[in-house]
Amino acid sequence: MQFISSPQNGHIKELKAYQDKAKKRKQESVFCIEGEKEIRHALKGGFRLKTVFVKQGYTHNVNDEAFTDCECIEVANALFETLCYRKNTSVLIGVAHMQSHQLDRLQLPEKNAFILIAEAPEKPGNIGALLRTADAIGVDAMLLVNPKTDLYNPNVVRSSVGCLFSVPVGIGSIEETISFLGNQKINIFSAALTANAKNYSVQDFTGSIAIAVGTEDNGLTDEWLAQNTTQIYIPMAGENDSLNVSVAAGILLAEARRQRN
Repeated sequence: MQFISSPQNGHIKELKAYQDKAKKRKQESVFCIEGEKEIRHALKGGFRLKTVFVKQGYTHNVNDEAFTDCECIEVANALFETLCYRKNTSVLIGVAHMQSHQLDRLQLPEKNAFILIAEAPEKPGNIGALLRTADAIGVDAMLLVNPKTDLYNPNVVRSSVGCLFSVPVGIGSIEETISFLGNQKINIFSAALTANAKNYSVQDFTGSIAIAVGTEDNGLTDEWLAQNTTQIYIPMAGENDSLNVSVAAGILLAEARRQRN
């Protein structure tokens, strides 16, 4: 196993570029995963590793067959810590190959599909939180519509706590998403504070459904709300008129899961 102690080493410079530059990640179709637990979640989810950087003294962590098909590089302690977001806790940093997220490649159940849609998500932390919520509730897929953030942004990967690798994700435009769901005969519910919206608690969330949420600041766009979907709202008892998007999604998905059980 190669040992590196210099920050000028080409492997280290390449890793930093993957961590910092979305364009570089996209060009080479790779991304970074920090933490052994997260890396093993990725492997379980079918992701392939290109390289694994190992903190000095922890080479035994990559001695099993899960790491036989990738390059493993041991990195000096001080240098490794400069590469980590979580100081003194991570011992592995992986570079993995991205997967395709075309809608037509999603494998959904023929009956009773259960989907979360996030339109125009911008904050990496919110995408990560939505993935965690989707994983906890047990949806079949999460669709990102016109996302403003790279799905493989390190903050998305980190905040999803491995759920990026357990929840199937599809990405598309509004037109592509509506067409895809229509072809699958999936009913769409859109969370919105509009005059036409109905209380979510009296809706029927059984069968094949998708629940769409927008951004915290602006909600779903007018273009999305112009589509033929059922608009729903969450009653608010306090002065505030909005919720964190992952909290709102959690409330709606939990009610749907309750009914579906």
